[in-house]
Amino acid sequence: MDITSRLPDPTQFFPELGGWAAALTKALNNGTVPATTIALVHLRVGQIVGSTYHTVRQSGILRKAGQSEERITAVASWRDAPYFDASERVALELAEAVCTPNPTGERVTDDLYRRAAEHYDEPALWTLTLVIAQILFFVPVAAIAKPIPGTPFGKNYRP
Repeated sequence: MDITSRLPDPTQFFPELGGWAAALTKALNNGTVPATTIALVHLRVGQIVGSTYHTVRQSGILRKAGQSEERITAVASWRDAPYFDASERVALELAEAVCTPNPTGERVTDDLYRRAAEHYDEPALWTLTLVIAQILFFVPVAAIAKPIPGTPFGKNYRP
């Protein structure tokens, strides 16, 4: 099957984008939130927004990190899956709250924030917040440009 992106690589129009994305990734891999948790959060957001590109990419990152297929697959049903610890669960819940409209009030309640703060200190909460922002920045890119799932950067767009 021949898959192509809708748009070419954006770095030809915005050369700074690659450096910015790399710098943000480096900043967020500061050790306050485990890399596995970051990938789990990115995977869950990809699932919520229905992005094949992001779900394939984050699943691959988790596989390379040695995560089991059961754990990767269960991200979609994390609430009742036995594969996640309490800190991962609250990170996934926080990502879902940010990405899911709440017709009865704010998305991130004081209770959810309090529970997240039980597992993450302020630098880690900021990291987790920016981890969610990072993937959400790239959601429209995946939805509109449709980069090719499973291909490396620089080869995931049509020429």
